[in-house]
Amino acid sequence: MTFEEGIKQTERAYNQITETHSMMTDAVFHAFLFTWQWWLGMALIIFPWFFWFMFRKKNSTGRLLFAGFTTIILSLMIDLIAISLGLWSYPVKFLPIAPQLFLPYHFSLAPVAIMVTLQIKPRANPLIKGIIFSAIAAFVGMNLFEMLGFYNSKGWPTYYDFIIFLFLFFMGYWINNMDSFKKLTEDAS
Repeated sequence: MTFEEGIKQTERAYNQITETHSMMTDAVFHAFLFTWQWWLGMALIIFPWFFWFMFRKKNSTGRLLFAGFTTIILSLMIDLIAISLGLWSYPVKFLPIAPQLFLPYHFSLAPVAIMVTLQIKPRANPLIKGIIFSAIAAFVGMNLFEMLGFYNSKGWPTYYDFIIFLFLFFMGYWINNMDSFKKLTEDAS
């Protein structure tokens, strides 16, 4: 295949993606909007942040948010790769933007759950905390979302989800415990 043929092929693929996005948007507006599943999804986006805001350790807000935003970025990257490979999918859509993603998970549930877990017993063994968090998230959370129709594992083993959640937890833990969180000051020289 030549470079020009590659350009033509990517344009055809882009047109198919645009058509698929239009189909997803149609499903959001005509099948999912204002159903109980849609309302639950919206609540799962909003309420975890309210919960975290009320119960966060205020003196650690910055470092917890940095860990949470790192979780968002990493979970999005993992999901985009897995979805593009067809490893799993999210059948119910909440917004016509980013139709292939499960927005409550990426932008609320995963980061808030990790931030809350990090601030509970901060001196506890991180391996034990990570295993408990990952077990609950993978074996309870993901299976519950599959039962609700929010997640289609397509045969993806739950213990792989456990490993992903453990990775996300430890990245959040590492970010949260960095010693480089100092205020910016002007150099004295």
